[in-house]
Amino acid sequence: MRDVCIVGGGVAGLAASIFTARAGLDTLVIDGGESILARNASLENYPGFPDGVDARRYLQLSRDQARNAGAEFELGHVTHAEPVTEGELEDGFVLETEGGDPLEARRVIAASWPNSDYLEPLDVGRMQRGNKHFVSVDEGGRTAVDGVYAAGRIADEPHQAVVAAGHGAKVALAVIYDADVAFYQDWVTPEGYFTGRDRDVPPGCEEIDDEERLERDERARETMHEAFAEPLDEQPTMHPSVDDGED
Repeated sequence: MRDVCIVGGGVAGLAASIFTARAGLDTLVIDGGESILARNASLENYPGFPDGVDARRYLQLSRDQARNAGAEFELGHVTHAEPVTEGELEDGFVLETEGGDPLEARRVIAASWPNSDYLEPLDVGRMQRGNKHFVSVDEGGRTAVDGVYAAGRIADEPHQAVVAAGHGAKVALAVIYDADVAFYQDWVTPEGYFTGRDRDVPPGCEEIDDEERLERDERARETMHEAFAEPLDEQPTMHPSVDDGED
Protein backbone atom coordinates (compact mmCIF):
# COMPACT_ATOMS: atom_id res chain seq x y z
CA MET A 1 0.00 0.00 0.00
CA ARG A 2 1.32 3.44 -0.97
CA ASP A 3 1.35 6.30 1.47
CA VAL A 4 -0.07 8.68 -1.13
CA CYS A 5 -1.67 8.18 -4.51
CA ILE A 6 -2.09 11.32 -6.61
CA VAL A 7 -4.62 11.08 -9.41
CA GLY A 8 -3.51 13.46 -12.15
CA GLY A 9 -0.09 14.35 -13.52
CA GLY A 10 -0.72 18.02 -14.25
CA VAL A 11 0.68 21.02 -12.44
CA ALA A 12 -1.19 20.54 -9.14
CA GLY A 13 -0.48 16.82 -8.98
CA LEU A 14 3.19 17.24 -9.82
CA ALA A 15 3.70 19.96 -7.22
CA ALA A 16 1.98 17.81 -4.59
CA SER A 17 4.11 14.79 -5.49
CA ILE A 18 7.35 16.74 -5.15
CA PHE A 19 6.49 17.73 -1.58
CA THR A 20 5.10 14.39 -0.39
CA ALA A 21 8.01 12.45 -1.90
CA ARG A 22 10.62 14.81 -0.43
CA ALA A 23 8.94 14.33 2.96
CA GLY A 24 9.58 10.59 2.68
CA LEU A 25 6.05 9.46 1.82
CA ASP A 26 5.81 6.63 -0.71
CA THR A 27 4.17 8.55 -3.54
CA LEU A 28 2.56 7.28 -6.76
CA VAL A 29 1.22 9.60 -9.46
CA ILE A 30 -1.41 8.12 -11.77
CA ASP A 31 -0.94 10.19 -14.90
CA GLY A 32 -3.78 10.34 -17.41
CA GLY A 33 -1.29 11.09 -20.16
CA GLU A 34 -1.85 14.79 -20.78
CA SER A 35 -2.16 17.91 -18.69
CA ILE A 36 -4.50 20.65 -19.86
CA LEU A 37 -1.46 22.93 -19.60
CA ALA A 38 -0.11 21.16 -22.69
CA ARG A 39 -2.73 23.11 -24.67
CA ASN A 40 -0.90 26.38 -23.96
CA ALA A 41 1.04 27.85 -26.85
CA SER A 42 3.36 29.58 -24.35
CA LEU A 43 3.36 29.80 -20.55
CA GLU A 44 4.15 33.46 -19.86
CA ASN A 45 2.91 34.31 -16.35
CA TYR A 46 4.83 31.75 -14.31
CA PRO A 47 7.43 33.40 -12.04
CA GLY A 48 11.05 32.70 -12.92
CA PHE A 49 10.71 32.71 -16.71
CA PRO A 50 11.04 36.37 -17.79
CA ASP A 51 10.22 35.63 -21.44
CA GLY A 52 7.94 32.68 -20.80
CA VAL A 53 8.54 28.96 -21.25
CA ASP A 54 7.19 26.20 -23.45
CA ALA A 55 4.39 24.64 -21.37
CA ARG A 56 5.34 21.11 -22.39
CA ARG A 57 8.95 21.72 -21.35
CA TYR A 58 7.78 23.04 -17.99
CA LEU A 59 5.72 19.88 -17.45
CA GLN A 60 8.66 17.72 -18.49
CA LEU A 61 10.98 19.43 -16.00
CA SER A 62 8.35 19.16 -13.25
CA ARG A 63 8.01 15.41 -13.85
CA ASP A 64 11.79 15.05 -13.71
CA GLN A 65 11.83 16.94 -10.42
CA ALA A 66 9.12 14.68 -8.97
CA ARG A 67 11.06 11.58 -10.03
CA ASN A 68 14.26 12.99 -8.53
CA ALA A 69 12.34 13.49 -5.28
CA GLY A 70 11.33 9.81 -5.30
CA ALA A 71 7.81 9.88 -6.74
CA GLU A 72 6.82 7.09 -9.12
CA PHE A 73 4.50 7.34 -12.11
CA GLU A 74 1.96 5.07 -13.73
CA LEU A 75 0.00 5.87 -16.88
CA GLY A 76 -3.71 5.26 -16.58
CA HIS A 77 -7.19 6.55 -15.83
CA VAL A 78 -8.81 5.92 -12.45
CA THR A 79 -12.39 4.76 -12.83
CA HIS A 80 -13.46 3.97 -9.28
CA ALA A 81 -12.32 4.70 -5.72
CA GLU A 82 -13.58 3.22 -2.47
CA PRO A 83 -12.31 2.33 1.01
CA VAL A 84 -10.32 -0.88 1.29
CA THR A 85 -12.60 -1.80 4.20
CA GLU A 86 -16.14 -0.43 4.26
CA GLY A 87 -16.53 2.01 7.11
CA GLU A 88 -12.82 1.90 8.01
CA LEU A 89 -11.17 4.85 6.27
CA GLU A 90 -7.94 4.41 8.22
CA ASP A 91 -7.38 1.17 6.26
CA GLY A 92 -6.88 3.25 3.12
CA PHE A 93 -8.41 3.27 -0.31
CA VAL A 94 -8.41 1.09 -3.41
CA LEU A 95 -8.37 2.68 -6.87
CA GLU A 96 -9.53 0.83 -9.96
CA THR A 97 -7.93 1.79 -13.27
CA GLU A 98 -8.72 1.03 -16.89
CA GLY A 99 -6.96 -2.18 -17.80
CA GLY A 100 -4.66 -2.09 -14.77
CA ASP A 101 -4.37 -3.76 -11.40
CA PRO A 102 -6.12 -2.14 -8.42
CA LEU A 103 -3.94 0.29 -6.48
CA GLU A 104 -4.07 0.88 -2.75
CA ALA A 105 -3.08 4.02 -0.84
CA ARG A 106 -3.52 5.37 2.66
CA ARG A 107 -4.29 8.82 1.26
CA VAL A 108 -5.55 10.04 -2.10
CA ILE A 109 -5.10 13.45 -3.73
CA ALA A 110 -7.48 14.15 -6.59
CA ALA A 111 -5.78 16.49 -9.07
CA SER A 112 -7.50 15.19 -12.18
CA TRP A 113 -9.38 18.13 -13.65
CA PRO A 114 -11.94 17.86 -15.11
CA ASN A 115 -12.58 14.21 -14.19
CA SER A 116 -13.90 13.44 -10.72
CA ASP A 117 -16.48 10.74 -11.51
CA TYR A 118 -14.31 8.10 -9.84
CA LEU A 119 -14.90 9.86 -6.49
CA GLU A 120 -18.69 9.33 -6.56
CA PRO A 121 -18.59 6.14 -4.42
CA LEU A 122 -16.73 8.08 -1.71
CA ASP A 123 -19.30 10.89 -1.44
CA VAL A 124 -16.59 13.52 -0.98
CA GLY A 125 -18.95 16.40 -1.67
CA ARG A 126 -18.94 17.26 -5.35
CA MET A 127 -20.70 20.36 -6.64
CA GLN A 128 -21.88 20.81 -10.20
CA ARG A 129 -21.45 23.99 -12.20
CA GLY A 130 -22.58 23.70 -15.80
CA ASN A 131 -21.25 20.40 -17.11
CA LYS A 132 -18.29 20.35 -14.71
CA HIS A 133 -17.96 19.03 -11.16
CA PHE A 134 -15.78 20.57 -8.47
CA VAL A 135 -14.83 19.01 -5.14
CA SER A 136 -15.57 20.86 -1.91
CA VAL A 137 -12.47 21.17 0.30
CA ASP A 138 -11.28 22.98 3.39
CA GLU A 139 -8.30 25.36 3.48
CA GLY A 140 -5.87 22.41 3.33
CA GLY A 141 -7.59 20.65 0.44
CA ARG A 142 -9.28 18.09 2.70
CA THR A 143 -12.60 16.72 1.47
CA ALA A 144 -15.53 15.47 3.55
CA VAL A 145 -13.85 12.03 3.60
CA ASP A 146 -10.82 11.62 5.86
CA GLY A 147 -7.78 10.70 3.80
CA VAL A 148 -9.10 12.12 0.52
CA TYR A 149 -7.90 15.51 -0.73
CA ALA A 150 -8.33 17.62 -3.86
CA ALA A 151 -5.86 20.03 -5.43
CA GLY A 152 -5.90 22.59 -8.20
CA ARG A 153 -8.73 23.37 -10.57
CA ILE A 154 -10.80 20.38 -9.41
CA ALA A 155 -10.87 22.06 -5.97
CA ASP A 156 -12.30 25.22 -7.56
CA GLU A 157 -8.98 27.05 -7.65
CA PRO A 158 -8.40 29.60 -10.47
CA HIS A 159 -7.36 28.13 -13.82
CA GLN A 160 -3.72 29.33 -13.73
CA ALA A 161 -0.59 27.17 -13.61
CA VAL A 162 1.08 29.08 -10.78
CA VAL A 163 -2.07 28.84 -8.64
CA ALA A 164 -2.37 25.11 -9.34
CA ALA A 165 1.26 24.56 -8.36
CA GLY A 166 0.86 26.53 -5.15
CA HIS A 167 -2.35 24.78 -4.20
CA GLY A 168 -0.84 21.37 -4.96
CA ALA A 169 2.04 22.16 -2.60
CA LYS A 170 -0.35 23.42 0.09
CA VAL A 171 -2.47 20.28 -0.11
CA ALA A 172 0.69 18.14 0.06
CA LEU A 173 1.68 19.89 3.28
CA ALA A 174 -1.74 19.05 4.73
CA VAL A 175 -1.22 15.40 3.74
CA ILE A 176 2.23 15.40 5.35
CA TYR A 177 0.81 16.91 8.53
CA ASP A 178 -2.09 14.43 8.66
CA ALA A 179 0.32 11.52 8.08
CA ASP A 180 2.13 12.40 11.31
CA VAL A 181 5.47 12.60 9.51
CA ALA A 182 8.19 14.34 11.50
CA PHE A 183 8.27 17.56 9.48
CA TYR A 184 9.03 21.22 10.05
CA GLN A 185 9.33 22.51 6.51
CA ASP A 186 11.07 21.65 3.25
CA TRP A 187 14.08 23.95 3.43
CA VAL A 188 17.75 23.66 2.45
CA THR A 189 19.80 26.14 4.46
CA PRO A 190 23.45 27.20 4.62
CA GLU A 191 25.61 25.32 7.09
CA GLY A 192 25.22 26.73 10.58
CA TYR A 193 21.81 28.30 10.03
CA PHE A 194 20.35 26.17 12.82
CA THR A 195 23.37 24.46 14.38
CA GLY A 196 25.20 27.78 14.64
CA ARG A 197 22.48 28.81 17.07
CA ASP A 198 22.79 25.57 19.03
CA ARG A 199 19.60 24.25 17.48
CA ASP A 200 19.00 20.85 15.94
CA VAL A 201 18.22 20.85 12.23
CA PRO A 202 14.40 20.50 12.14
CA PRO A 203 12.77 17.54 10.35
CA GLY A 204 12.43 18.18 6.63
CA CYS A 205 15.26 20.73 6.65
CA GLU A 206 18.86 20.27 5.57
CA GLU A 207 22.03 22.25 6.16
CA ILE A 208 24.69 22.18 3.44
CA ASP A 209 28.19 23.65 3.36
CA ASP A 210 29.42 26.00 0.65
CA GLU A 211 31.09 23.24 -1.35
CA GLU A 212 27.85 21.28 -1.51
CA ARG A 213 25.92 24.43 -2.38
CA LEU A 214 28.21 25.12 -5.34
CA GLU A 215 28.00 21.49 -6.49
CA ARG A 216 24.21 21.62 -6.42
CA ASP A 217 24.21 24.93 -8.24
CA GLU A 218 26.44 23.53 -10.98
CA ARG A 219 24.26 20.46 -11.34
CA ALA A 220 21.13 22.61 -11.54
CA ARG A 221 22.65 24.86 -14.20
CA GLU A 222 23.76 21.85 -16.26
CA THR A 223 20.27 20.39 -16.06
CA MET A 224 18.63 23.60 -17.23
CA HIS A 225 21.22 24.20 -19.95
CA GLU A 226 20.59 20.74 -21.34
CA ALA A 227 16.82 21.15 -21.10
CA PHE A 228 16.81 24.42 -23.02
CA ALA A 229 19.64 23.72 -25.46
CA GLU A 230 17.28 22.78 -28.30
CA PRO A 231 13.66 23.61 -29.16
CA LEU A 232 11.20 21.03 -27.87
CA ASP A 233 9.78 19.02 -30.76
CA GLU A 234 6.21 18.99 -29.46
CA GLN A 235 3.13 20.94 -30.51
CA PRO A 236 0.38 22.33 -28.28
CA THR A 237 -2.65 20.07 -28.00
CA MET A 238 -5.74 21.67 -29.49
CA HIS A 239 -9.03 21.70 -27.56
CA PRO A 240 -11.01 18.51 -28.32
CA SER A 241 -13.97 20.47 -29.65
CA VAL A 242 -11.71 22.05 -32.29
CA ASP A 243 -10.28 18.69 -33.28
CA ASP A 244 -13.77 17.23 -33.56
CA GLY A 245 -14.74 19.99 -35.95
CA GLU A 246 -11.82 19.45 -38.32
CA ASP A 247 -12.17 17.45 -41.51
